[in-house]
Amino acid sequence: MTFLFHDTVPVATGTVSVAFTDRRLDLGDNADPAVRGAALAEIAAETGATPYLMHQVHGTAVHVPDGADGAFPDADALVTGAAGLALLARAADCVPVLLVADSGEVGAVHAGREGVRRGVVPAALRRLDELGATGLRAWVGPHICGACYEVPEEMRAEVAAEVPATAATTSWGTPALDLGAGVRAQLEAAGVAVAEVGGCTREDEALHSHRRDGAAAGRLAGVVWRTP
Repeated sequence: MTFLFHDTVPVATGTVSVAFTDRRLDLGDNADPAVRGAALAEIAAETGATPYLMHQVHGTAVHVPDGADGAFPDADALVTGAAGLALLARAADCVPVLLVADSGEVGAVHAGREGVRRGVVPAALRRLDELGATGLRAWVGPHICGACYEVPEEMRAEVAAEVPATAATTSWGTPALDLGAGVRAQLEAAGVAVAEVGGCTREDEALHSHRRDGAAAGRLAGVVWRTP
C-alpha cells in the first residue's frame, strides 16, 4: 500500500479519494530523479490518476490545472474540478491540507509558516468558491506540532499577529508556532469541516522532517483525486 492514510468520500460527480504518504516515498525537489520518479509512478498506479506537482515557494498563489500538461507551477495550492488528476501538496514539517467539495472540486495546499501567516488556505478556499464548489471539507495531514516547532519570540509574535491560534510553547518552555492550529482556525472560520490525520513529523520517524533531518529530509505528500 502506497499510503499512510487513505479515505474515499462520495461527491456529486463521482468519488474523491484523499491520502497521505509516509517516509517510504520521497517526493522532494532534491530527491534523486529516479527516486522521485518511482514514487510518482507508484502514486499514479495506486490512484489511476496523473500526479500533478507544484514548485512550492511559501506564498499564496493558487494554480488551476487545466489537464495533465506536465506543468510545475510556482504555487502553494492546486485546485481543480477535473477528474483524473492527483493533486499533490508536499511537506516535511509544513502542513499539507486536502480539500474536497460535495460538488466534486478538490484542492491540495502546502501551508508553511509564511503560507499560514499570509493566508494560502483562505486563498485556496476563495478559488474553489469561484469554481462553484459547495460543501467543503478538509483533511489536515501530518506536520510538526506546536510542542516541537521552536521559533524566535519575534517570529512567533509576527505570525500570531495575523493568526492568533498559531501562538504556542515548546515542551521545553520556549516560543513556538502551532501551524496546524492556525490552519484549523482558518478553515473553521470559513465554515469548513476539518478531519485530522495525526502525527508530528519531528517526533514520528516514519515521517519526513526537516527539523529532525535537515537537508537530508525527503518530502511526504497529501494527495487528492476524483474518480468519475
